[in-house]
Amino acid sequence: MSKIAFIGLGNMGGPMALNLIKGGHDLTVYDLVPASIQAATAAGARAAASAREAVARAEVVISMLPASRHVEKLYLEDGLLQAVDAAALVIECSTIAPDSARKVAAAAQARGIAMIDAPVSGGTGGAAAGTLTFIVGGDAAALERGRPILEKMGKNIFHAGAAGAGQVAKICNNMLLGILMAGTSEALSLGVANGLDPAVLSDIIAKSSGRNWATELYNPWPGVMPQAPASKEYAGGFGTDLMLKDLGLAAEAALSTRSATPLGELARNLYALHSAGGHGKLDFSSIVKLYQAKG
Repeated sequence: MSKIAFIGLGNMGGPMALNLIKGGHDLTVYDLVPASIQAATAAGARAAASAREAVARAEVVISMLPASRHVEKLYLEDGLLQAVDAAALVIECSTIAPDSARKVAAAAQARGIAMIDAPVSGGTGGAAAGTLTFIVGGDAAALERGRPILEKMGKNIFHAGAAGAGQVAKICNNMLLGILMAGTSEALSLGVANGLDPAVLSDIIAKSSGRNWATELYNPWPGVMPQAPASKEYAGGFGTDLMLKDLGLAAEAALSTRSATPLGELARNLYALHSAGGHGKLDFSSIVKLYQAKG
C-alpha cells in the first residue's frame, strides 16, 4: 500500500481520506482545522504539524482545497513542491481555474514531479460512499500510477486531456448543475404555490422529461428526501459559496474564449443574490429559498 499525504480534510476531503484508510493505505494528514485532523487520526491516520511535514515521506500527495488561491499558495508561494520527493505523484483534487492547474503542474514538471488535476463530482454522499467521479487532466501515465488510489475513493475515472483539462470539464459540469438546481427549485416552488405536494411533483418530474439529478438524488425541497441536505436544514453538502465560486470560474473561462454562457451567468447571479442574503454557508440546494414566499 502507498504512503499518502492528504492535505485538506473538509466536507469532501475528510471522507475521501477515510476511504483511503479503509483501503489499507498509510495516511499522513494535515488540515488547518484540528477537529478534522482528529477525525482522521481516530480512523487510523497519522497527524502532521504542517503540510511540509505531511509530504516528507509520501509517495503520493493528495490535496483538496477550497479555491485556486489556496492551491497556488500551498504549492508555489509556500513552496510545498520543494518538499515533495521528485519520485512522488501529486493528485490535486480541488476545483480551481484551469490556468492555476496548469501553472502548478508546470512548476511540478520543472522539478520532475508527476502531477494530475483530478477534481471530483458526486458530492459529500459520493465522497463518503467512495463512489466519486474523478475528472482527470494530465499525463496518461501519471493517471495510471494514481488509478489504484483513485479507485479507493471513486467508481468513475475519466481522462479529460492534458493538464488543466480536468478542471475545464468539472467547471462545465458544475455550471450545468447550478443551472439545473436553480431550475428545479423554480419548478417545485411554482408547483407548491399552486397547491401541489412537492414530493408528488418531484416524483412526476423524475419520471418525465424534466428528470435530472436534483429531482432524483438531491431534492432541494425539505422533507422530500430524508438523506438530502434540504431535509437537514441545508447543512453539510456543497456550499452555496462554493457553487458561486465554480460559476465564477465558468464565467472566467467563457470570457477567456469569448464563449456565450447566458444561462450560466444567470445562475451565477442567482447564487450571488442568494449568498448576499446570508445563505453562503448553506448547501447550494437552498437556492430554493429565493423562490419561496416570505412570511
